[in-house]
Amino acid sequence: MIKVCETDAVADGEVLRVELDGLVPLAVYNTEGEFFVTDDTCSHGDASLAEGFLEGTEIECPWHSGKFCLRTGRALTFPAVEPIRVYPVTLEGNAILIPTPTGEAVPRGCSGECRPEEAGTNATPART
Repeated sequence: MIKVCETDAVADGEVLRVELDGLVPLAVYNTEGEFFVTDDTCSHGDASLAEGFLEGTEIECPWHSGKFCLRTGRALTFPAVEPIRVYPVTLEGNAILIPTPTGEAVPRGCSGECRPEEAGTNATPART
């Protein structure tokens, strides 16, 4: 497991960009006490998703308004058509942890709207 950051580094409704040696930049999200981690770079362009607009469990890219589901990584709105990588999150005390990334993650289990009941996804939100 890799420690990404502490929970208190990400206020509710906020996104934090994290750069760790040997990994692509990551985005850490806190939405109503649930924490998610994705790759930070939009799949449509080189925009930082941490600079985007968080609404519930969706992040909107600041450049072209493509939206992604934080639970699955699925692209929800055009021009984004490729998913972003999501990581299962584990909370250990105050630490936000993800598994060491290996290979490509393929989002699954989302039928168009980003809803908790469509679990069976790559991302497991962690609650405080």
